[in-house]
Amino acid sequence: MSLILTIFFLVFIGQLVTWIGKTVLLDFTYDLYLRVSRSPLAARQRALKSEILTTKSELLKTSAQDQFAKWAKLRRSVDKGLADLEKLNTEVASSKSGFSMKFNSLLWLLTTGMQFAVGWWYRKQPVFYLPEGWFGPLNWWLSFPFAPAGSVSVGVWQMACRRVIVVIEKVVKDFAGPSLFPRESDSSENPISGLAAPTPFNTPKKGTGKKES
Repeated sequence: MSLILTIFFLVFIGQLVTWIGKTVLLDFTYDLYLRVSRSPLAARQRALKSEILTTKSELLKTSAQDQFAKWAKLRRSVDKGLADLEKLNTEVASSKSGFSMKFNSLLWLLTTGMQFAVGWWYRKQPVFYLPEGWFGPLNWWLSFPFAPAGSVSVGVWQMACRRVIVVIEKVVKDFAGPSLFPRESDSSENPISGLAAPTPFNTPKKGTGKKES
């Protein structure tokens, strides 16, 4: 691959990471890592969530007045499951923190680090030559710092590529409108959130089947 395309590709990858967001990439990569590595921690977390939801569903169908013993047992089970899930979430967060450091380091090497390395390695090599006399005194700046006079240096070409990509991004967003770039919702649904166990006062009563005369 020619130097001109290599630099453009590296700059484009860096901007693509910025568009998507490091947090989104980290979450996606970490979830993929857990599935591929078959992490027992993640498996326990999924199983515990499923168990809590099942128990909670059964608890909501149980009357605290008519079946208090069963209701109390189910409630204790839900409370214990939530406590275990909280501890497990702490372990998962700790594991993800270590993964995050490695992921961010690798991401930096593949984007910013690679751009620095290419810029330093080819600092004296021209990316391409300009037609003679087209830019006059600007020829010196375009070849800054070490490229031959009358050429475009790696650093200048990197800045030009980045600027063009950013301008194209703005144009696409202006024409596409909010339909292709929706705003993120402030609230996200979580089946486990708000999973506090019901009490005798908020548990729906079952009908006794008796009719008033």
